[in-house]
Amino acid sequence: MSANKLQYRKMTLEELVVLSQQNDFKALEELIRREQKNVFATFSYLAKKRENVADLTQEALLRLAKNIHSLKNPKHFKSWLNQIVTNLFYDELRKSARKPDIISMDEENDDETNFSLKSIIPDKKCKPPEKCISAELEQIIKDAIRALPEQFRIAIVLRELQGLSYEEIAEATNSSVGTVKSRISRARLKLQDGLKSYI
Repeated sequence: MSANKLQYRKMTLEELVVLSQQNDFKALEELIRREQKNVFATFSYLAKKRENVADLTQEALLRLAKNIHSLKNPKHFKSWLNQIVTNLFYDELRKSARKPDIISMDEENDDETNFSLKSIIPDKKCKPPEKCISAELEQIIKDAIRALPEQFRIAIVLRELQGLSYEEIAEATNSSVGTVKSRISRARLKLQDGLKSYI
């Protein structure tokens, strides 16, 4: 790794934002490198269709790069980025509402029972057992979060996954702090109820 790259890796998020706004391409590259996993993880909890996650992540990072100059206060970068993520998620919801659902021939789901053949076929690759259990549990949690109504889903993911404050979530979702607190509280209750048989 070059000394130049190392220098950027040591910078704070705020420093990278400021340099990116001054058309420093290396700073922008480092900023995107740092944020891409977070953005991908957020979409993987929000988007119901797995195939949309990579596209949404790419679009969010593209919007970050294109619009970084419009961010007035570099301290608010996280909530600004999460606003981009939230807006993209809502755009995707509107688009999918207009398109009929396409059912995969590979996955035989029964809508009544939410039954999937794949869910009962053991995965031979899973070693060691602890890793297998944690991966299975993570998937169960993801599914439970995806089953929440959109507003609850966004609020709980921004709070628990991104670690945003209530104020930042309110800003990212154009809601009041009281509304955000209520949504998070209700989301937690729904999740506890949905996961009690597993945890």
